[in-house]
Amino acid sequence: MIWDSIVGFFSHDMGIDLGTANTLVCLKGQGIVLAEPSVVAVRKGTNTVLRVADGEAVGSVAKEMLGKTPSNIVAIRPMKNGVIADFAITEAMLRYFIRKVHKRQWFVRPRVLIAIPSGITEVEKTAVKSSAERAGAREVYLIDEPMAAGIGVGLPVMDALANMVVDIGGGTTEVAIISLGGVVTSASIRIAGDEMDEAIITHMKRAYNLMIGERTAEQVKIKIGSAAPLDKEMTMEVRGRDLIAGLPRSTVISSEEVREALQEPLGQILDAIRITLENTQPELASDLIDRGIIMVGGGSLLRNIDKIVAKETGLPVRVADDPLTAVARGTGIVLEQLDSLKNVLEGSSNEA
Repeated sequence: MIWDSIVGFFSHDMGIDLGTANTLVCLKGQGIVLAEPSVVAVRKGTNTVLRVADGEAVGSVAKEMLGKTPSNIVAIRPMKNGVIADFAITEAMLRYFIRKVHKRQWFVRPRVLIAIPSGITEVEKTAVKSSAERAGAREVYLIDEPMAAGIGVGLPVMDALANMVVDIGGGTTEVAIISLGGVVTSASIRIAGDEMDEAIITHMKRAYNLMIGERTAEQVKIKIGSAAPLDKEMTMEVRGRDLIAGLPRSTVISSEEVREALQEPLGQILDAIRITLENTQPELASDLIDRGIIMVGGGSLLRNIDKIVAKETGLPVRVADDPLTAVARGTGIVLEQLDSLKNVLEGSSNEA
C-alpha cells in the first residue's frame, strides 16, 4: 500500500475520450491537456509510425496527410464507429498520447480512465483495456460516454432524477437516460459525424459528378451544414475531382442542399432518441418535461440540431457549453472523486 501511494504521487492519472474523430486527454487536477485527431500515419504494409521533423506522425500532423500521401505511406484512422478497427495502430496512438502527456514514463505508469460507447461488446471493451495497458497504462478503468458526458456538464447523475444525454460523436451517437449513478435506458447507434460527411460526399457525386475527400466534406458540414432552415442561407465553393473528365474542378453548393443531404443520418439519430424515450419509465419520463435533453459531442455543433430534436420530442433541448470536451471533462471529474463515483465505472483491470 505504501508503494501504491508513492506510485500515485509520481503518476499523472489521466482520463481519455478515445473517439473515432478525435482523442482528448484530461489530467487529474489539470483539466484537458491534449486534443488531437485520432489519426496515425504509417509506412505501408507495416505498423511503423512515420517519423517527421517534430517526432511521430500522430494526431493533427497525420490528419494533414489524409488523402495526400504517396504510395509508401498510409494515414489511418484506427478507430471506427467508436471501437478499435486496427489494434496495433490504436496501441501506437495511445502510447504516443500517454507518453506526450505523462512526462515521467521512465519511472511509473499512469492509471487511465477511458470513455467508451455504451453499445460496445465485452470483447470490444477487453480490446480497449488491453490496448491501453500495452500502451503504458498501469491500471485501466472504463466509463460509458453518456455517463462521463453527464458528469462533465454538471448533471446530478447520482440523484433520483432523469438526466437525458445525447452524445453525437464521430463514429457513434449515444442516447442515455441516467439516474442514481447508472444508465437506466440507452441506445447506441453507429451513425454520427462520419456518416454525415459520407452523405455529403455521396451528394456531391450524384448532383455534380464531383469526388471530394473526407476532410473537404467535414469542412462543408462545419461551414454551411445545418439540421433546420437558417435565418440566412449560405453558399460555399467546393473543390474536387471531376468523375467524368478526371480533372480538378470546383462548384458552388448551398446550405439548403447540404441540409437535404444530411436528412438520412439525422433521421436515424432522431429515431434513436425517440426509441430511448419510448423505453423510459413513466416516473423518469415525467422528470424530462422540465429537465429536458442536453446535447454533447461534435455533432451537436451542427446548426439548429437542437431545434429539430426539440420539435421531434416536445422537450426542452440545449447544447452544452463546449460540447466537444464534455466527455473528457467528465473523466477528469471522476478521477478527482474516484472513491465516491467508482460505482459509475464499467470496471477496472488488475494492476499490470
